[in-house]
This record gives sequence, structure tokens and C-alpha cells, in this order.
Amino acid sequence: MSPVHKIIRTILGFWLCGLLLAGAAETFPLTDGTDITGDVISYNDNGVVFKLDVSRYSPRVPWTKFSQDALKELSKNPKVRLLAEPFIETPPVQRVKKVEVRTLNEVTRLQLPSRGSLIGSLFSSSVGLIALMLIYAANIYAGYEIAVVRSRPIAMVMGVAVVLPIVGPLIFLLLPVRETSREAAAMQPVTAAQTFAVPSSNQPAAAGIHIVEASWQGKSSVAPTVNPNEPQVFQRGQFTFNRRFFETKFSGFFAVVRRESDKSLVLTVKTGRANMIVERITRITANEMHIEASMGGGKQEVMVPFAEIVEVQLKQKTA
Repeated sequence: MSPVHKIIRTILGFWLCGLLLAGAAETFPLTDGTDITGDVISYNDNGVVFKLDVSRYSPRVPWTKFSQDALKELSKNPKVRLLAEPFIETPPVQRVKKVEVRTLNEVTRLQLPSRGSLIGSLFSSSVGLIALMLIYAANIYAGYEIAVVRSRPIAMVMGVAVVLPIVGPLIFLLLPVRETSREAAAMQPVTAAQTFAVPSSNQPAAAGIHIVEASWQGKSSVAPTVNPNEPQVFQRGQFTFNRRFFETKFSGFFAVVRRESDKSLVLTVKTGRANMIVERITRITANEMHIEASMGGGKQEVMVPFAEIVEVQLKQKTA
């Protein structure tokens, strides 16, 4: 074989290889409507360089010039995928079709009772009647407590509470406490029987009034005496129960050990709740006092507010 034939065969071989390479190259459409055919030989953030044929290369094509189909084709190359995927547009998410809601069937509804007044509703139910009865009873009891605190007649205040519920006790509550002066209390008639005795006589005088000798005749004057066995009763309205009253009237009951003259006396304090026999007054303040009372066979210290005291009685101890 001559050298000329070898040269021709070599040229034909290269030409055939070029054709094969050109046939294997891919085509990528661009956004401007043109296509570029070649093999990817270089790529970076700025674009891709293609080998067009054996001796020609394309300029670097920016990523934004590739169409979506070209970018998808380039992303098939694992090496180029990371650079091509950010430029691929994501298709919009299809909205889920709304399910057609069926119309609900009409149902029979209960009719609500007509609205009435609050007082009418209370009278129309058993619970309301019981509530009204409790309020009415509490109103009468409040009248009793207000009568005790305000020094008013208990029967009158409770009667007004029966006729005028709530309003009646409120009127007496707003009234000031009725105070009775000591002079008026001193003018109260003495219920105990009084006797007048003649000092010069050796025999006790009979009950009633007797004529005695005049004072200018050298005889002593007539002095009334009270039966010591009669109890002394101090009622609210006639006396003001406060700290000074108990300190002046019953000073002997403040001592731990009473005097011989006071040991035979019994002091009884009556309140709206109990009737207590006082053994000793342990403490006293401006509004209340603490007493040692005989209760249930033993002694117990009890706090008694002055406003709750209805009556105080002092009498001789019975055998």
C-alpha cells in the first residue's frame, strides 16, 4: 500500500469520527428561539461552554438563556444538576377541588318559652318560692338583730319587717342607737317593796308608812331600805351597756378572788342567743368583754359584745 493511500484512509477515519461525535452531541433550546448543539465541557455559576465540533467551542452561555426543557436536560447530568436546578421553575400546586356540601335536612326545633320578669319567674317555680321564703325569713331575723343592736323594741321592728320586707329593717338600721340617760334610768320606779323603820324601836316596823318622831326631837331621820333578796334587773333601753357600766356596777366580778360580800351574788348576762351565768369578767374593751361563764357543768371563757346584751341581772345566790 502506497503512502498516499494511508494518508487518505487516515483522513477518512478522522472524518468518520467527527460525524459520529456530531451525531452524539445533544441539542439545547435557548430562550431566544435558537438552539445550541454540542457537548458540555465546562460549567460554573456563570454558565456552560459547549464543544461544537472537533476544533470549535461556543462562548459561555448564561443559565438564564436556557429554556426550561434545556435546564431539565442539563440537570440529568449529576455534575451539572446542582447548578441547573435553581433555575428550573416549580409547577404551581394544584388546588384540591372543594367537596360539594349537601344541604342538611330541616329538623323540628323546640320553641323557647317567652321571657318574663325575674319576680314572675321566682313565683312560677318551686325553687323560686323556696328562695323567696328563705329571704323572707332572713328579713325577719335581720329585724330582730337590728332591734337588739339599735336598742329598739324587738316586737315593733320584727312587725315592720313582716309588713315591709327588707325596707323596714333597713330603715331601723339607718336610725341612730337610742341611748337612755342615767338620770332617766334613775327615775324608773323601784319594783321592790319599801319599808320605813324607826331607829329607836326595838321591833321591826310593819310594811307601810308610819309616823315617826321629828328630827328636832333628837331622833334620827327615816331611811328607806330595799329588800336585798330582790334581784336587780338592768334592761337595754333603760341602761347603756358599755365598759364604764360594768366597771362601776360590777367591779367585784373583775377580781380573781371575789370578796366575801360578793361571793353570795350571782351575775347573769342575757343575750339574744344565750343566758350566761358570769363567774368572773376576765377582760373588757370599748366594744366587748370576755367572761368566765358556767356552761355545761364547767367553766368556759366567752366573748360577749355589748351590742348583743339584752339584759343584766344581779341577785343573791339561792341555797
